[in-house]
Amino acid sequence: MNQLKLAFRQLRLRPGLSAVVILMLALGIGATTAMFSLYHQILLRPLPLPEPERLVNLSTPGPKGGGRYRDLAINDADAQLSYAMFRDLERGQTGFTGIAGHTELVANMSFKDRPVYGRAALVSGSYFGVLGLRPTLGRFITTEDEPRVGEGAVVVLSYDYWQRELNGDPSVVGQQLTVNNQSLQIIGIAPRGFSGTVLGTRMDVFVPLTLRWLMTPTLRPPTQEDIDSRFNYWLYAFARLKPGVTLDQAGAQLNGLYSGILNEVEAPQLSGAQLPTGTLEQFRKRELAFSSGARGQSPIPAQAGRPLQLLLGVTVLVLLIVCVNIANLLLARGAARTGEIAIRASIGASRSVLVRQLLAESLVLLAIGGALSLAVAAAVVKIIGNMLPLNIGLGIAPSLSGTAMLFAAGVSLGTVLVFGVAPAWRVSGANPGRVMSMQASRTLGGRGAERFRGALTTAQIAFSMLLLVLAGLFTRSLMNIGRENLGVDVDSLVGFSITAQLNAYDQPRLAALYDRIEETLAAEPGVRGVGTTGIPLFYDFSLGAPFSVEGFDSGVDVDRNAAISAVGDGFFDALGMRLLAGREFTSQDTATAPPVVVVNQAFVRKFKLDNPVGKRVGIGITTNFPIEIVGVVADAKHDSVKGPVPPLAYLPRRQGSGAIQSLWVYVRAAVDPDTLLTTIPRVLARIDPNIPIATIQTVRARVNDDVYIDRLLSLLSAAFAALATLLAAVGLYGVLAYNVTQRTRELGLRLALGAAPARLQAMVLKQVGVMAAIGAGAGLAGALALGSAAQTVLFGLSGRDPVVFAAATAVLGLVVLAASWLPAWRASHVPPTEALRYE
Repeated sequence: MNQLKLAFRQLRLRPGLSAVVILMLALGIGATTAMFSLYHQILLRPLPLPEPERLVNLSTPGPKGGGRYRDLAINDADAQLSYAMFRDLERGQTGFTGIAGHTELVANMSFKDRPVYGRAALVSGSYFGVLGLRPTLGRFITTEDEPRVGEGAVVVLSYDYWQRELNGDPSVVGQQLTVNNQSLQIIGIAPRGFSGTVLGTRMDVFVPLTLRWLMTPTLRPPTQEDIDSRFNYWLYAFARLKPGVTLDQAGAQLNGLYSGILNEVEAPQLSGAQLPTGTLEQFRKRELAFSSGARGQSPIPAQAGRPLQLLLGVTVLVLLIVCVNIANLLLARGAARTGEIAIRASIGASRSVLVRQLLAESLVLLAIGGALSLAVAAAVVKIIGNMLPLNIGLGIAPSLSGTAMLFAAGVSLGTVLVFGVAPAWRVSGANPGRVMSMQASRTLGGRGAERFRGALTTAQIAFSMLLLVLAGLFTRSLMNIGRENLGVDVDSLVGFSITAQLNAYDQPRLAALYDRIEETLAAEPGVRGVGTTGIPLFYDFSLGAPFSVEGFDSGVDVDRNAAISAVGDGFFDALGMRLLAGREFTSQDTATAPPVVVVNQAFVRKFKLDNPVGKRVGIGITTNFPIEIVGVVADAKHDSVKGPVPPLAYLPRRQGSGAIQSLWVYVRAAVDPDTLLTTIPRVLARIDPNIPIATIQTVRARVNDDVYIDRLLSLLSAAFAALATLLAAVGLYGVLAYNVTQRTRELGLRLALGAAPARLQAMVLKQVGVMAAIGAGAGLAGALALGSAAQTVLFGLSGRDPVVFAAATAVLGLVVLAASWLPAWRASHVPPTEALRYE
């Protein structure tokens, strides 16, 4: 306690120095803690359930010989199972406590005539039992709730949905909730904090898997052929290991069952199909693969893993620069207190006592800085959360978790131990004899101490160079993305979607609704055009099919796939897509008119079409080519900003609107597009107040969301690099200013003896030049290695881009020169009288 009292006294005696140390600690530890919080939430945090480490995800890599369902949540073809295969594995497994199946679908929900759009999880009766969860209220879905396909009219609400939409009313259990036009009885509330097993997708409700065919309009009414199909893949599965059973044991038993079904039941059904060479043999050899299910299933960790690792590494470098700066400041503070420390030693204080006292002073500074770092970390997490797309932001807590706070405490303690011990040990070695000879201020000014401080400063320069290069690479990558030709005029567009088909709309009413939406919006003031489509732009999602093209060789092993999108007749004009040949769709292209298609340039190139207008195509394997190409449009980005433009066939919405589950509407504004964000909901409410808007945002915002990883890397690395470079400049200035102060007598005498001021200035700058050259060289070497690691997230440039390396070197050179100029000038202007009075 006495040492802590003395530490707080030193804090008051040197408020300026203490404030600088505390501020640097808050920034360094706060930035690192914020990035660790995101890293932990996305890549490390297990699901909030008992013993998540015993969960195992199932996947089935290899050729499957059938179609797949492109879902919005996981979208992993290798992990998808057919419904029939899942039920076979569920019945026959013995090494797991159970196997659970699940998938997701968009949902229009209504409670007491209050419509809302959300996500529903279709889950097997074993789902909650395998997870080991307990309900907040009521009960969960069990196997008794799914006796047969089409039965089990029950629903479990997520805790968030219950609180958000139903005000946490416990009396809702037993009442009815309408989901996709199906009336379901609410039987329970999921536990707080659990919203499904897919990171980045917040499930609002959970319904039995057997209701899938009733919940999806395009599958109503269910057919036995579709239910029993073994080549229709849409379901994901995970299992929980039995106590005492290893994964190898359980996996071997399940793979034996799986292999038998493949070879005895499924392979014979494919024997007559036209498959690429060797596909059937590969199909027979497939095996189940297993991976940890502790964190659920999601594509987000794979997408964001490397960028988050890089950003976490960047903030660790910033923290190292902070720590090096603090070590230098503590050494400087120790030099000023050498006399005090030596006197303490002369009256009996042992070196261990002195070290403990100095460490206690460091601990007080670090405790305050660590506490303030939590506020900095929380602010950074909130800023980053606002930059994330909506779906990913849903999986990120806007505040710091207990794990993140423990991380901050651990980093603070580690900083004390690593960067407080060396200055404390060196300062505590003050020589009482030198104090008596009036050399106290020079005690820590020897060549050894000078080399130590120089090494620390050199390390700061190296870290700063490394961060500047990374920031330059990510910034230039983002600039390359910004220069991509999207083929769409995105700056005046607003996009939104509705899922009216999930309500009780039959096909004639649905087509009339879509027409009315287009006409009503087009008549609104400030609207220049309206286009509709079934596939949204820049959502990393597309649908495709094999095409047969008149005059094109379409053998078994030839790639004939192209993307498909059903669009309205004003689509191309509204999005600003150039028509190169032929015509666009008109209101006459209806279901009773001859089928037509508009293709893009990539489609023309892939199928080697000369004079494509008038050529005929077919979807699938056909020889009569029923669809006529009536137009060609310029290439435009479709599913992603960074991806290549796919071969794309646009079909008229009016000739097949039944295939559109969600209608996406793009409205071109003649005014600020943000004003349409409030106008559109009012217009839709007038048309049908029972249809909720699923998603609405400007297309520019959607483009930014599609490249959110690149934006995060660029903005955060630039911010952290600027902070690190500023800290390095402050550290360099401090070291040089201290050295000049320590050499005041020497420099004054040199001037008195005739040394030119320019020569003294050059002497100091030479010292800086050596440190800068060594540090910059080390930083460039590290940047070469990290640039190679960052190559996978860069767009349009190499991780060893010479322009970036040259620019980073120039920036650092200017910063070093600016930080060293004033100390060098002071060194060349030391008055001889001041030197004679020194000490």
